[in-house]
Amino acid sequence: MSVGNDIAATGLVCHGQVRLNGAIVTGEVNLNDAVLHHPGHDALHAETLSVGTDLRAMRLRAHGRVNVSGARIPRHLNLAHARLRNPGGQALRASSCVIGELWLREAAPIEGVVNLRGSQVDLLHIAPETWPDRVRIDGLSYRRLTPDLPAEQRLPVLEREESGYLPYAYEQLTAAYRIAGDDAAARTVQLAKLRRHRRTLPRYARAWGHLQDITVGYGFRPMRAAGWLLALLLTGATAFALAHPRPLKADEAPDFNPVFYTVDLLLPIADFGQQSAFAPQGWAQWLSYALIVTGWILATTIAAGITRSLSRQ
Repeated sequence: MSVGNDIAATGLVCHGQVRLNGAIVTGEVNLNDAVLHHPGHDALHAETLSVGTDLRAMRLRAHGRVNVSGARIPRHLNLAHARLRNPGGQALRASSCVIGELWLREAAPIEGVVNLRGSQVDLLHIAPETWPDRVRIDGLSYRRLTPDLPAEQRLPVLEREESGYLPYAYEQLTAAYRIAGDDAAARTVQLAKLRRHRRTLPRYARAWGHLQDITVGYGFRPMRAAGWLLALLLTGATAFALAHPRPLKADEAPDFNPVFYTVDLLLPIADFGQQSAFAPQGWAQWLSYALIVTGWILATTIAAGITRSLSRQ
Protein backbone atom coordinates (compact mmCIF):
# COMPACT_ATOMS: atom_id res chain seq x y z
CA MET A 1 0.00 0.00 0.00
CA SER A 2 1.19 3.49 -0.79
CA VAL A 3 -0.41 6.49 0.90
CA GLY A 4 0.44 9.99 -0.27
CA ASN A 5 -0.56 11.65 2.99
CA ASP A 6 -1.34 10.42 6.54
CA ILE A 7 -3.10 7.43 8.04
CA ALA A 8 -5.29 8.61 10.91
CA ALA A 9 -6.79 5.87 13.07
CA THR A 10 -7.04 7.48 16.49
CA GLY A 11 -9.21 5.49 18.87
CA LEU A 12 -9.26 2.47 16.56
CA VAL A 13 -10.56 -0.71 18.22
CA CYS A 14 -9.60 -3.93 16.46
CA HIS A 15 -10.13 -7.57 17.43
CA GLY A 16 -7.69 -9.31 15.12
CA GLN A 17 -4.67 -8.14 13.20
CA VAL A 18 -3.94 -4.71 11.78
CA ARG A 19 -1.61 -5.14 8.79
CA LEU A 20 0.60 -2.36 7.49
CA ASN A 21 3.60 -4.46 6.47
CA GLY A 22 5.44 -3.04 3.47
CA ALA A 23 3.30 0.09 3.43
CA ILE A 24 4.77 3.42 2.32
CA VAL A 25 3.21 6.45 3.98
CA THR A 26 4.59 9.86 3.03
CA GLY A 27 3.11 11.49 6.14
CA GLU A 28 2.50 9.95 9.55
CA VAL A 29 0.61 6.99 10.95
CA ASN A 30 -1.52 7.97 13.94
CA LEU A 31 -2.74 5.18 16.23
CA ASN A 32 -3.15 7.27 19.36
CA ASP A 33 -5.59 5.72 21.88
CA ALA A 34 -6.00 2.61 19.71
CA VAL A 35 -6.97 -0.73 21.26
CA LEU A 36 -5.59 -3.76 19.40
CA HIS A 37 -6.59 -7.20 20.63
CA HIS A 38 -5.00 -10.32 19.14
CA PRO A 39 -3.50 -12.35 22.02
CA GLY A 40 -0.64 -14.66 21.08
CA HIS A 41 -0.37 -13.23 17.56
CA ASP A 42 0.53 -9.97 15.82
CA ALA A 43 -1.84 -7.26 16.94
CA LEU A 44 0.00 -4.78 14.70
CA HIS A 45 1.90 -6.26 11.77
CA ALA A 46 3.93 -3.43 10.24
CA GLU A 47 7.18 -5.02 9.07
CA THR A 48 9.26 -2.82 6.72
CA LEU A 49 6.76 0.01 7.14
CA SER A 50 8.15 3.28 5.83
CA VAL A 51 6.73 6.59 7.02
CA GLY A 52 7.69 10.13 6.14
CA THR A 53 7.54 11.49 9.69
CA ASP A 54 6.13 9.66 12.73
CA LEU A 55 4.38 6.55 13.92
CA ARG A 56 2.29 7.81 16.80
CA ALA A 57 0.76 5.30 19.19
CA MET A 58 0.39 7.19 22.43
CA ARG A 59 -1.79 5.43 24.98
CA LEU A 60 -1.90 2.37 22.72
CA ARG A 61 -3.39 -0.74 24.33
CA ALA A 62 -2.06 -3.80 22.55
CA HIS A 63 -2.74 -7.37 23.67
CA GLY A 64 -0.56 -9.26 21.20
CA ARG A 65 2.69 -8.49 19.44
CA VAL A 66 3.48 -5.04 18.06
CA ASN A 67 5.73 -5.91 15.12
CA VAL A 68 7.49 -3.08 13.32
CA SER A 69 10.61 -5.03 12.36
CA GLY A 70 12.60 -3.37 9.59
CA ALA A 71 10.56 -0.15 9.74
CA ARG A 72 11.95 3.22 8.68
CA ILE A 73 10.67 6.01 10.92
CA PRO A 74 12.80 9.16 10.56
CA ARG A 75 11.29 11.07 13.46
CA HIS A 76 9.32 9.48 16.29
CA LEU A 77 8.02 6.05 17.20
CA ASN A 78 5.94 7.37 20.05
CA LEU A 79 4.62 4.75 22.47
CA ALA A 80 4.29 7.10 25.44
CA HIS A 81 1.79 5.90 28.07
CA ALA A 82 1.27 2.69 26.06
CA ARG A 83 0.45 -0.71 27.52
CA LEU A 84 2.01 -3.61 25.61
CA ARG A 85 1.07 -7.15 26.58
CA ASN A 86 1.96 -10.50 25.04
CA PRO A 87 2.89 -12.84 27.89
CA GLY A 88 4.94 -15.80 26.75
CA GLY A 89 5.98 -14.11 23.49
CA GLN A 90 7.35 -10.88 22.09
CA ALA A 91 5.40 -7.80 23.11
CA LEU A 92 7.44 -5.42 20.94
CA ARG A 93 9.50 -6.44 17.96
CA ALA A 94 11.41 -3.48 16.52
CA SER A 95 14.50 -5.24 15.23
CA SER A 96 16.55 -3.96 12.28
CA CYS A 97 14.76 -0.63 12.36
CA VAL A 98 16.02 2.87 11.67
CA ILE A 99 14.24 5.25 14.05
CA GLY A 100 14.89 8.86 14.95
CA GLU A 101 13.47 8.73 18.47
CA LEU A 102 11.84 5.80 20.25
CA TRP A 103 9.63 7.01 23.08
CA LEU A 104 8.22 4.77 25.81
CA ARG A 105 7.80 7.62 28.27
CA GLU A 106 5.64 6.67 31.27
CA ALA A 107 4.62 3.44 29.55
CA ALA A 108 3.38 0.57 31.70
CA PRO A 109 5.84 -2.25 32.42
CA ILE A 110 5.95 -4.33 29.26
CA GLU A 111 4.63 -7.89 29.55
CA GLY A 112 6.57 -10.00 27.08
CA VAL A 113 9.94 -9.87 25.34
CA VAL A 114 11.25 -6.64 23.80
CA ASN A 115 13.30 -7.27 20.66
CA LEU A 116 15.41 -4.35 19.44
CA ARG A 117 18.21 -6.35 17.80
CA GLY A 118 20.20 -4.55 15.16
CA SER A 119 18.17 -1.34 15.30
CA GLN A 120 19.58 2.17 14.99
CA VAL A 121 18.01 4.81 17.22
CA ASP A 122 19.21 8.35 17.77
CA LEU A 123 17.35 8.84 21.07
CA LEU A 124 15.92 6.09 23.26
CA HIS A 125 13.51 7.25 25.96
CA ILE A 126 12.62 4.39 28.28
CA ALA A 127 12.74 4.12 32.06
CA PRO A 128 14.34 1.01 33.62
CA GLU A 129 11.05 -0.09 35.18
CA THR A 130 9.40 -0.25 31.75
CA TRP A 131 11.73 -2.96 30.44
CA PRO A 132 10.46 -6.56 30.79
CA ASP A 133 12.31 -9.46 32.38
CA ARG A 134 13.70 -10.60 28.99
CA VAL A 135 15.15 -8.42 26.26
CA ARG A 136 16.97 -8.88 22.96
CA ILE A 137 19.28 -5.93 22.35
CA ASP A 138 22.21 -7.48 20.52
CA GLY A 139 23.43 -4.92 17.99
CA LEU A 140 21.13 -2.14 19.19
CA SER A 141 22.83 1.23 18.71
CA TYR A 142 21.73 4.57 20.13
CA ARG A 143 23.38 7.92 20.74
CA ARG A 144 21.36 9.29 23.62
CA LEU A 145 19.38 7.89 26.51
CA THR A 146 16.65 9.64 28.45
CA PRO A 147 15.63 10.18 31.16
CA ASP A 148 19.03 10.97 32.69
CA LEU A 149 19.68 8.29 35.27
CA PRO A 150 22.70 6.87 37.12
CA ALA A 151 24.40 3.92 35.47
CA GLU A 152 23.48 1.68 38.41
CA GLN A 153 19.80 1.95 37.44
CA ARG A 154 20.34 0.98 33.81
CA LEU A 155 22.86 -1.84 34.22
CA PRO A 156 20.32 -4.48 35.40
CA VAL A 157 18.61 -4.31 31.99
CA LEU A 158 21.78 -5.63 30.33
CA GLU A 159 21.61 -8.69 32.57
CA ARG A 160 18.24 -9.60 31.04
CA GLU A 161 19.61 -10.23 27.55
CA GLU A 162 18.45 -13.68 26.44
CA SER A 163 21.74 -14.38 24.66
CA GLY A 164 23.72 -13.93 27.85
CA TYR A 165 26.78 -11.70 28.17
CA LEU A 166 27.05 -9.19 25.29
CA PRO A 167 30.14 -6.93 25.43
CA TYR A 168 28.64 -4.67 22.76
CA ALA A 169 25.66 -3.76 24.96
CA TYR A 170 28.01 -2.46 27.67
CA GLU A 171 30.12 -0.57 25.14
CA GLN A 172 27.00 1.06 23.71
CA LEU A 173 25.81 2.19 27.14
CA THR A 174 29.32 3.49 27.89
CA ALA A 175 29.30 5.50 24.65
CA ALA A 176 25.92 7.04 25.50
CA TYR A 177 27.18 8.24 28.88
CA ARG A 178 30.34 9.65 27.32
CA ILE A 179 28.30 11.56 24.76
CA ALA A 180 26.31 12.96 27.68
CA GLY A 181 29.60 13.97 29.34
CA ASP A 182 29.15 11.65 32.33
CA ASP A 183 32.57 10.00 32.52
CA ALA A 184 31.96 8.62 36.02
CA ALA A 185 28.90 6.69 34.79
CA ALA A 186 30.87 5.48 31.77
CA ARG A 187 33.55 4.06 34.08
CA THR A 188 30.88 2.38 36.20
CA VAL A 189 29.50 0.63 33.10
CA GLN A 190 32.98 -0.53 32.05
CA LEU A 191 33.60 -1.91 35.54
CA ALA A 192 30.27 -3.76 35.39
CA LYS A 193 31.25 -5.16 31.99
CA LEU A 194 34.47 -6.65 33.36
CA ARG A 195 32.65 -8.12 36.36
CA ARG A 196 30.06 -9.68 34.06
CA HIS A 197 32.78 -11.04 31.79
CA ARG A 198 34.54 -12.55 34.80
CA ARG A 199 31.61 -14.91 35.34
CA THR A 200 32.31 -16.51 31.95
CA LEU A 201 35.98 -17.28 32.72
CA PRO A 202 37.62 -20.41 34.19
CA ARG A 203 37.98 -20.57 37.96
CA TYR A 204 41.66 -19.53 38.06
CA ALA A 205 40.96 -16.52 35.82
CA ARG A 206 38.01 -15.54 37.98
CA ALA A 207 40.29 -15.54 41.04
CA TRP A 208 42.71 -13.15 39.33
CA GLY A 209 39.77 -10.99 38.27
CA HIS A 210 38.46 -10.83 41.83
CA LEU A 211 41.87 -9.71 42.99
CA GLN A 212 42.03 -6.91 40.42
CA ASP A 213 38.50 -5.87 41.34
CA ILE A 214 39.14 -5.75 45.08
CA THR A 215 42.44 -3.92 44.83
CA VAL A 216 42.00 -1.35 42.06
CA GLY A 217 38.56 -2.00 40.57
CA TYR A 218 40.13 -3.22 37.31
CA GLY A 219 41.88 0.13 37.01
CA PHE A 220 38.67 2.13 37.29
CA ARG A 221 39.11 2.66 41.05
CA PRO A 222 42.83 3.53 41.34
CA MET A 223 42.47 5.14 44.78
CA ARG A 224 41.77 1.71 46.25
CA ALA A 225 45.42 0.82 45.70
CA ALA A 226 46.53 3.75 47.82
CA GLY A 227 44.19 2.63 50.57
CA TRP A 228 45.53 -0.95 50.53
CA LEU A 229 49.13 0.25 50.53
CA LEU A 230 48.47 2.62 53.43
CA ALA A 231 46.76 -0.11 55.45
CA LEU A 232 49.62 -2.56 54.87
CA LEU A 233 52.20 0.13 55.62
CA LEU A 234 50.55 0.96 58.96
CA THR A 235 50.27 -2.73 59.85
CA GLY A 236 53.89 -3.49 59.04
CA ALA A 237 55.30 -0.34 60.63
CA THR A 238 53.40 -0.97 63.88
CA ALA A 239 54.41 -4.62 64.02
CA PHE A 240 58.09 -4.01 63.33
CA ALA A 241 58.19 -1.09 65.78
CA LEU A 242 57.13 -3.55 68.48
CA ALA A 243 59.48 -6.33 67.32
CA HIS A 244 62.67 -4.91 65.86
CA PRO A 245 64.36 -7.29 63.39
CA ARG A 246 67.93 -8.15 64.33
CA PRO A 247 70.70 -6.53 62.25
CA LEU A 248 72.63 -8.87 59.98
CA LYS A 249 75.87 -6.92 60.59
CA ALA A 250 75.64 -4.94 63.78
CA ASP A 251 78.63 -2.75 63.00
CA GLU A 252 77.42 -1.83 59.47
CA ALA A 253 73.65 -1.70 59.83
CA PRO A 254 71.92 1.69 59.63
CA ASP A 255 69.48 2.83 62.29
CA PHE A 256 66.33 0.75 62.06
CA ASN A 257 63.25 2.57 60.72
CA PRO A 258 60.03 0.47 60.82
CA VAL A 259 58.27 2.63 58.20
CA PHE A 260 61.00 2.43 55.56
CA TYR A 261 61.65 -1.21 56.39
CA THR A 262 57.99 -1.92 55.58
CA VAL A 263 58.24 0.14 52.38
CA ASP A 264 61.25 -1.96 51.31
CA LEU A 265 59.20 -5.12 51.82
CA LEU A 266 56.06 -3.86 50.09
CA LEU A 267 57.40 -2.14 47.00
CA PRO A 268 59.59 -4.23 44.68
CA ILE A 269 61.24 -1.14 43.21
CA ALA A 270 62.01 0.53 46.57
CA ASP A 271 65.41 0.10 48.23
CA PHE A 272 66.16 2.14 51.31
CA GLY A 273 68.74 -0.38 52.53
CA GLN A 274 66.57 -1.55 55.42
CA GLN A 275 65.47 -4.94 54.12
CA SER A 276 69.03 -6.04 53.29
CA ALA A 277 70.34 -4.92 56.70
CA PHE A 278 67.82 -6.55 59.04
CA ALA A 279 66.34 -10.03 59.39
CA PRO A 280 63.09 -10.56 61.37
CA GLN A 281 62.48 -13.69 63.41
CA GLY A 282 59.47 -15.73 64.45
CA TRP A 283 56.06 -14.31 63.62
CA ALA A 284 57.69 -11.12 62.29
CA GLN A 285 59.47 -13.18 59.68
CA TRP A 286 56.16 -14.63 58.45
CA LEU A 287 54.71 -11.12 58.38
CA SER A 288 57.60 -9.95 56.21
CA TYR A 289 56.98 -12.82 53.78
CA ALA A 290 53.31 -11.88 53.61
CA LEU A 291 54.14 -8.24 52.94
CA ILE A 292 56.57 -9.15 50.16
CA VAL A 293 54.07 -11.43 48.41
CA THR A 294 51.22 -8.95 48.88
CA GLY A 295 53.37 -6.13 47.61
CA TRP A 296 54.27 -8.02 44.44
CA ILE A 297 50.65 -8.93 43.78
CA LEU A 298 49.44 -5.42 44.46
CA ALA A 299 52.14 -3.88 42.27
CA THR A 300 51.30 -6.25 39.40
CA THR A 301 47.60 -5.50 39.74
CA ILE A 302 48.22 -1.75 39.80
CA ALA A 303 50.37 -2.05 36.69
CA ALA A 304 47.58 -3.97 34.93
CA GLY A 305 45.07 -1.30 35.93
CA ILE A 306 47.31 1.52 34.73
CA THR A 307 47.87 -0.28 31.41
CA ARG A 308 44.12 -0.68 30.95
CA SER A 309 43.53 3.00 31.82
CA LEU A 310 46.16 4.14 29.33
CA SER A 311 44.75 1.89 26.61
CA ARG A 312 41.29 3.44 27.11
CA GLN A 313 42.76 6.90 26.64
